[in-house]
Amino acid sequence: MAVSQTQVWQSAIVVEVSEIARDIKRIVFAPELPVKAEPGSHIDLLVQIDGEDVQRSYSVVDSSEDGSRIAISVFKAPLSRGGSEFMHTVSVGDSMRITQPLQNFPLRVGAQKYVLLAGGIGVTAIANMARVLKRLKADYNLVFVGRSREAMAYFAELEAEHGERLQAHIDDEGTSLKIPELLSDVDQDTELYMCGPIRLMDAVRRTWIERELDLPNLRYETFGNSGWFDPQEFLVRVPKLGLEVVVPPDRSMLEALEDAGADMMFDCRKGECGLCEVRITELTGVIDHRDVFYSERQQRLNQKMNCCVSRVVGVAGKASEGASAQRAVVTIEAH
Repeated sequence: MAVSQTQVWQSAIVVEVSEIARDIKRIVFAPELPVKAEPGSHIDLLVQIDGEDVQRSYSVVDSSEDGSRIAISVFKAPLSRGGSEFMHTVSVGDSMRITQPLQNFPLRVGAQKYVLLAGGIGVTAIANMARVLKRLKADYNLVFVGRSREAMAYFAELEAEHGERLQAHIDDEGTSLKIPELLSDVDQDTELYMCGPIRLMDAVRRTWIERELDLPNLRYETFGNSGWFDPQEFLVRVPKLGLEVVVPPDRSMLEALEDAGADMMFDCRKGECGLCEVRITELTGVIDHRDVFYSERQQRLNQKMNCCVSRVVGVAGKASEGASAQRAVVTIEAH
């Protein structure tokens, strides 16, 4: 059972498709029911995966004042669950089903200082915030982290728009981000907004807590496919429902259980709200916690997991280890 914001679905025509960085496409829609997208907004779309309509979420990079044009950017992830691959096949003139803009990551206007941190494709959630803060003449810094300039969407545009307020940290150029340095000048009156890979955001959160900064001033949006391990096939058992379901690498546990007929509760599908929580009764393997809902202590206990994003891997789950692992198995209590 889905529990969420009111979703207004509509038809939208693709009016622009362009490649703006390596493996990243900008896609602009003309929606049937235009609504301006505020900073931090996202839209849900129906994409075709194996002949079925599957819901995916993408941050809104920008929209026109009247909402008649709304843009997203999609990275073709090598470990995609199928959504990004589909989005890289759309063409001008295609009709798609999308929602009006939804908001889970609002920008609060009025802070004394802002730090905006974008990791890779996470810039899609951050770029519009920077644009608004510049227009408001706010005190802000935009920090953009990436592996190379060629893979950093909108880099040239952001550099031209924000000048010295843009701080680039690029691995290939030997300027990787050092998080203690980033947070050294942050005080209790600073709000930090971030979107990027889970490793980056977890490191920021840990340092933020160590410095005893105000937690409500740390705000973030997550990637549902950003984890500590490469995704593996695993088995989930739900004795109460008589289910034993294989979760392939390109599907989430939530999707696999829905496919098997389980009536699941969820909202964000990004590991932020905790509504899809399941209790773990048995485990063979390691939980790859990809959520930002649980505290570090709760994640270490391995008693619960957010099945919309978190996965289970074998003990040799890291791709860098180059070893195969026996298929992991998790037994859960559903709602």
